[in-house]
Amino acid sequence: MKKGWEIKNMGDICSISTGKSNTEDAVENGRFAFFDRSKIVKRSSKYLFDCDAIIIAGEGQTFLPKYYSGKFDLHQRAYAIFNFNERVSIHYVYKYLIHFHKYFEAVAVGATAKSLRLRHFQDLPIPVPPLPDQKRIVAVLDESFAALTKAKENAEKNLVYARELFKSALQEMVSKPKKNWQKRKLEELFNIKHGFAFKSKYFSRSGKYILLTPGHFYEEGGYRDRGEKTKYYVGDIPDGFIAKKGDIMIAMTEQAPGLLGSPIIVPEANKYLHNQRLGLIKYKQENILDTNYLAYLFNTKKIRSQIHQSASGVKVRHTSPTKVLEINVFIPKLEEQQTIVKKLDALSSETKKLEAIYQQKLSALEELKKSLLQKAFNGEL
Repeated sequence: MKKGWEIKNMGDICSISTGKSNTEDAVENGRFAFFDRSKIVKRSSKYLFDCDAIIIAGEGQTFLPKYYSGKFDLHQRAYAIFNFNERVSIHYVYKYLIHFHKYFEAVAVGATAKSLRLRHFQDLPIPVPPLPDQKRIVAVLDESFAALTKAKENAEKNLVYARELFKSALQEMVSKPKKNWQKRKLEELFNIKHGFAFKSKYFSRSGKYILLTPGHFYEEGGYRDRGEKTKYYVGDIPDGFIAKKGDIMIAMTEQAPGLLGSPIIVPEANKYLHNQRLGLIKYKQENILDTNYLAYLFNTKKIRSQIHQSASGVKVRHTSPTKVLEINVFIPKLEEQQTIVKKLDALSSETKKLEAIYQQKLSALEELKKSLLQKAFNGEL
């Protein structure tokens, strides 16, 4: 510990209070802020506090502090830290709590809904340097955080741009037909086979065969490894429902926004089961469609939009082979399809490299922020 610094418990340097359980005074158009789970969700006709305070949710999964100045009410599921003694800066404590927010997640109690208790705040040790040092630390962190925020915004913009660049190329190459492209209804090119309703009593956490579900589909297409959430099947399997390598399937149910019509190409043979809610594409003729081209086609906005518009259901949208096969598309000759696939594959590879670079930058910026906070409260700034 740096010379001149002290270790205090939070309860010794400020007041800590929870709110009230009666929320009858919370109205939509009142005068004062009303905090519930650390968010301003309503206004209040009365107020309990009129001060600068740090608000922390008392219940939830992420207990990030929020700084607030003014008049406010507080629900019982949120805490206010306020009334600091003259030797302590509220801004310094706020920065410290940002550094320590993982502590609250670790000490929160409860099996399903995690919650905090007053003691978790009162007993939290905090290094207290002289007030001038506190103000200097806050100033350094504010300046550093502003620079980090700017860098993070730039990295995120570049990440979005890289993804949009590929999407734009996909629409240009696949959705804008040339003169020699043929207009075909999908039912002329292939059938769609429904999956089998495998019995849940044979689901397992391990086994030889993986039960494909819509959860294995990325919204933008492609196979998603479910990791620990993977379902295996250990019962009898009817003929024709073990997927072959290179089979193409589409999601017939939208379990997540944008998932309906999303395609995957089966990566391995004798490993994946063709489950219900998935449509297996069965070509009517050979050498008409390139499977990778078809996967790209199903990822275009035009096709996805048509599938979504013709689907049924309110909360969860569903489609059917009949509805999908009614869609009209423009198809180039096989050789041109394969040329387009090569170009899109190459661009996709470059896009993923850029995405990895920007993701690494974002991770590095987050680690730098953590390092700055740690150094600040170890007296190293």
